[in-house]
Amino acid sequence: MATVVIMPRQGQSVESCIITALCVKVGDKVNKGDTLFSYETDKSSFDEPAPEAGTVLALLCAEGDDVPCLENVLILGNEGEDISALLKDAAPAEEAAAPAPEAKEEAKVEAAAPAAEAPRATEGVGSISPRARLLAEKTGADLLKATPTGPNGRIIERDVQALVDAGLTVSPAAKASYTEAVEGSGISGKVTLRDLEGAPAPEAVAAPVEAAAAPEYEDVKLPNIRKVIARSMHESLSTMAQLTLHTSFDATALLELRANIKENGEKLGLANITLNDMVLFAVSRVLKSHKDLNAHYLDDVMRYFNVVNLGVAVDTPRGLMVPTVFSADKLSLNELSIAAKKLIKEAQGGTISPDKLRGGSFTVTNLGSLGIESFTPVINPPQTGILGVGSITRRIKDEDGEDVSYPAMGLSLTFDHRALDGAPAAKFLKELVSALESFDLLLLK
Repeated sequence: MATVVIMPRQGQSVESCIITALCVKVGDKVNKGDTLFSYETDKSSFDEPAPEAGTVLALLCAEGDDVPCLENVLILGNEGEDISALLKDAAPAEEAAAPAPEAKEEAKVEAAAPAAEAPRATEGVGSISPRARLLAEKTGADLLKATPTGPNGRIIERDVQALVDAGLTVSPAAKASYTEAVEGSGISGKVTLRDLEGAPAPEAVAAPVEAAAAPEYEDVKLPNIRKVIARSMHESLSTMAQLTLHTSFDATALLELRANIKENGEKLGLANITLNDMVLFAVSRVLKSHKDLNAHYLDDVMRYFNVVNLGVAVDTPRGLMVPTVFSADKLSLNELSIAAKKLIKEAQGGTISPDKLRGGSFTVTNLGSLGIESFTPVINPPQTGILGVGSITRRIKDEDGEDVSYPAMGLSLTFDHRALDGAPAAKFLKELVSALESFDLLLLK
């Protein structure tokens, strides 16, 4: 009996997904587990495996279609099986998936003569997935040098990433008139306007030559995730009474413990526990005593959490994501380190489930690795607080009348003044500082 393969629902908040690649065509025989098609939400990408072995009898959607969740995508079954009952409402989609010979001939003619409306930055580029095109627009990847690895010679995201990793990019000034692949003379092989004009290198130029004027600007359509981030940040800053408190703590003991774990942790079967993992662990314990910060402000209701669902801000190629470590207060330091790293990897790889990006009761964001000493993080609504972690700097303190140098790590707490006042927020920071400076004692609790 024929099997209808539907568009899965990846998380309760997802209503539709875009098909980025059809990996099969009508008549193909597949085994159970073979990839039938790839699709993406506004945050993640997935491959859909065949639920059973069989023959592809019909394709009901095409690449690039925005398909509602639980809607039919294709039909598997035995060769020659009657599926007319399943196709009665899908004739238009079936025709689009398998164009008539005349349509194919027209497509060939159009391919031979690119339409004037096509963006010049991708002239000469064949089929490319929406996800790959988005990454190319963001990074300036040289698509004319791409090696397609997708179905039917389609350029997919990993092909674009390979270009970026190899340094094969095009400068914004050259992008508009770049229609034929050339070797770039810029940094790491970047194609510049000089490469397109065939001008000699600057040192060989006898007299100044006026270059073609570079475009004053370029308009790039915002990807969905940027729109989501923009809405969330605007809502946060326009609806909350946000205030930030800054402090720092002596990280001497924390650094010594980190060095000891790095040296001996593998022998004990421990994960690569980082300073950020230690901060997450301390926050998950201290928050239990400060319910106003482990909460959601819902207009006329405060929702207090009995567990700490800790959001971890992650910088990804697609933008900011905040996956959640659920019940972080119940995890050991080693378990929390493993869970956080798994979530970060999924978020950066674009494979994280939307359900893991919801439900946080408090968020930690760390810019210390970028040299930021302190900053003003923006609350992730409807949460009531977010902790920013800064870099380690050397400071001086007085000990028994002598100036002593010590490593100080910055902490910045933004809180919603509608939900709590400055004194309770400051008490949280003070307790967190104490916990981090005596981290070995915190582990004994």
